[in-house]
Amino acid sequence: MDDIVIYAAGEIHSEWRDQLRAHLEKLGVEAHIVGPQEAHDRSDSVGEDILGEQPGPMYRDLMGARVNTLRTRVLMQRADLCLAYFGPKYKQWNTASDAGAAVANGLPLILVRAGEHVHALKEMDALATLTVETLEQAAQAVAYIFE
Repeated sequence: MDDIVIYAAGEIHSEWRDQLRAHLEKLGVEAHIVGPQEAHDRSDSVGEDILGEQPGPMYRDLMGARVNTLRTRVLMQRADLCLAYFGPKYKQWNTASDAGAAVANGLPLILVRAGEHVHALKEMDALATLTVETLEQAAQAVAYIFE
């Protein structure tokens, strides 16, 4: 089978992507994990890095968001599926935005969220192709899809 590409939508402050990689590796699944820029400072500064100094913090954030959104669109278009992880910490508006973009573009979505977030993410649940509670379950689903 060709290289499996998974767009991993979710916060960039913890090691959950490494955990996903470890689960996939344990199951013998070779997958290329792509997603948002994980170097937080790079993600924040990319707009000014490319376009030059902006007139204020609002424009700095907006230009960075535009570059990061372009990255997301390109990488999602190359992905076989999107895995959106809603972890226990951090506000995750970007995750919800990426999951919605995946669904809008016809990209299958695996939603990973703990049982305690059922109510808060019920609309995401309704849009997802599959909802699981752990990264291990997500890896098992990916292994099954591509076996």
